Amino acid sequence: MLAPWTGGTGTRHASAVLTIDLEAISRNYRLLAERVGPGVTCAGVVKADAYGLGADRVAPALYRAGCRTFFVAHLDEGLDLQTHLARDVTIYVLNGLPSGSERDCAEAGIIPVLNSREQLEAWSDQARQRGRILPAVIQVDSGMSRLGMSPREVAELSGKDTSVLDIQMVMSHLACADTPEHPANAHQLAAFQALAKRFPAARQSLANSSGIFLGRNYHHDLVRPGAALYGLNPHPAQSNPMLPVVRLTAQVLQMREVAAGAHVGYGWSFRATKPTRLATLAIGYADGLQRAFGNGGAVYFRGRRLAVAGRVSMDSLTVDLGDLPPGMLARGSQVEIIGGHQSLDALAAAAGTIGYEMLTSLGQRYERIYSDEIDVRWTARSGGTVR
Repeated sequence: MLAPWTGGTGTRHASAVLTIDLEAISRNYRLLAERVGPGVTCAGVVKADAYGLGADRVAPALYRAGCRTFFVAHLDEGLDLQTHLARDVTIYVLNGLPSGSERDCAEAGIIPVLNSREQLEAWSDQARQRGRILPAVIQVDSGMSRLGMSPREVAELSGKDTSVLDIQMVMSHLACADTPEHPANAHQLAAFQALAKRFPAARQSLANSSGIFLGRNYHHDLVRPGAALYGLNPHPAQSNPMLPVVRLTAQVLQMREVAAGAHVGYGWSFRATKPTRLATLAIGYADGLQRAFGNGGAVYFRGRRLAVAGRVSMDSLTVDLGDLPPGMLARGSQVEIIGGHQSLDALAAAAGTIGYEMLTSLGQRYERIYSDEIDVRWTARSGGTVR
């Protein structure tokens, strides 16, 4: 069943369509939960509006699949998420709390991930003001040098009064989990386990999407998949075990034939070497299709590869129709950008970036269609064939 997107503005007459398969997200969640087993909690990371796909639709789908633990980046994301979920969920804020937001967080029952001594002291003060113990997560820096308390700060906690906090979990984040053979993985695992010993009553969490596939030693008590839920490959060097979630098509705006020697697009970066048929599509870098995708990227129509000709513009891109039979493509035809012939990861690679950036960059000008049922034409695993 397909349901039109009700959020956003200006998409009534959109010329590009983003289809989001909620059932595929649910199945990806269940696949990951089964991989870690019943003794490990599988959470869902829905920060950045569920990686750009709409947390108001994605989070309820994950809830129906059995997810009861969610991670967001900012408190406002958590407050909004609460309006779309039942009260039996737990929501954690990965970035901790900006100064002055502790009261709102406590009143909402959202749990902060405390990344510094200052955040811990502010949350402790809030607990004392309320006269009750408040739950918290401690993040330790196991080697990524991004967020979390340093080993020295963790050691200093032993001399501080944390009795007003219920430290439910200690966590860290892997920097190189998508490269299984990278020595950083074993280094961070050892560092995390050493730091976690200082919190013997707390649960432990280290693995992100890719970390789940490093093995059981990395699973601990809770795993935090994000990108894998949305179909990105957690193991780039291997075939993708996840179901694809998004399909993106763009409409043909105009077609033309140019003579040999004609130039295409800004900077005249493409030059036709022979008479060439071109089609201009209604999608550009304002829609999340990076400028680097020009002159080397490709789109697909009925299984045929159409190379991008020239640079990507803000609102459009032009493709070379090559040997596509005349009359097969017309003004108004929908051309595949992401789908059965080109995965999200493949599109990102062609643009010189990663799937995470591509996914979260997809703009708001698309018509968004949410599908609760798998469409067999394009949910074959990455690299599959559209039927």
